[in-house]
Amino acid sequence: MLVDDGTTILKFFLLIDKDEQRVRLQDRIDNPRKRWKFRMGDLDTRKHWDDYLAAFEDALTKCSTEAAPWYVVPANRNWFRNLAVARIVAETLEDLNPKIPPPVEPIPPGLKVE
Repeated sequence: MLVDDGTTILKFFLLIDKDEQRVRLQDRIDNPRKRWKFRMGDLDTRKHWDDYLAAFEDALTKCSTEAAPWYVVPANRNWFRNLAVARIVAETLEDLNPKIPPPVEPIPPGLKVE
């Protein structure tokens, strides 16, 4: 519906691998400044890594369309993730070629706000 109404949709799946997830979870445990991000349930969830990955692959395959594709972005390194997402957004904006809309009503020349 959104695409039919002219909305451009960008969907990103930020994918880290299992080893990187282990490193990040351990860092959340070891680093007091990151402990707020950690939940004990993260360890149980990690045990189902393969099941979650299969579910994500299924969802991405079934929910990706030509009008609203999923972009799977490798996210083990934040700098690369940020670069990849920024490039996709920038290219999309270039393709859209947005224009500044005209004022709602004419503005008299020399108008000053007091």
